[in-house]
Amino acid sequence: MSYDLMVFRPDIAPRTRVEFINWYQIQVQWSEGHSYSDPAVTSDNLKNWFFEMIESFPALNGPYAKDEDDVDDYTTDYCIGNDVIYVTFAWSLAESAYEKMKTLAEKHQVGFFDVSSNEGDILFPDNNGNIISIDSQNNLSSIQQIKNSVEQGQQEKSVQDIVYGKVLPQIMEQSVKNDTKKTRSWWKNIFGLK
Repeated sequence: MSYDLMVFRPDIAPRTRVEFINWYQIQVQWSEGHSYSDPAVTSDNLKNWFFEMIESFPALNGPYAKDEDDVDDYTTDYCIGNDVIYVTFAWSLAESAYEKMKTLAEKHQVGFFDVSSNEGDILFPDNNGNIISIDSQNNLSSIQQIKNSVEQGQQEKSVQDIVYGKVLPQIMEQSVKNDTKKTRSWWKNIFGLK
């Protein structure tokens, strides 16, 4: 389970939600016939965005990847296409990742898509150098939706704590239902271990 965001070429992507989502689904089929770990295949603006982004969230794969010995929670998976960069973060980084990606999207004048939200923002650069929503200024980010999903007074929790607090009990409950002998730990069920 990961927290996913994407940046894209605004001159290529459609500017209505329905058309954009259709275009996005084609992009993530990863059928361009090249390696998806090298920024050499993408536009200059997306390359510039990538090189600044990996200063805070180092690449897991490709020519700019960290050494295996240096991998930590900040090490991030980048899937780089001709017109998009799809990024997969650890949930522990959701809030900082969202802000950094959005800020750098505006700086480098690329689009930003909140993949982890059903109605996530699809932002395009405007003529003033800002990035704005293509449909509604009232869309809630995936971060806001997650924080709004908890009881009053719990919004100060981190996104990671909220997500894990909701997911882990469900996994454990499912494990008990599926394992009548109750001899296997829930995590052994998830990983198929005996």
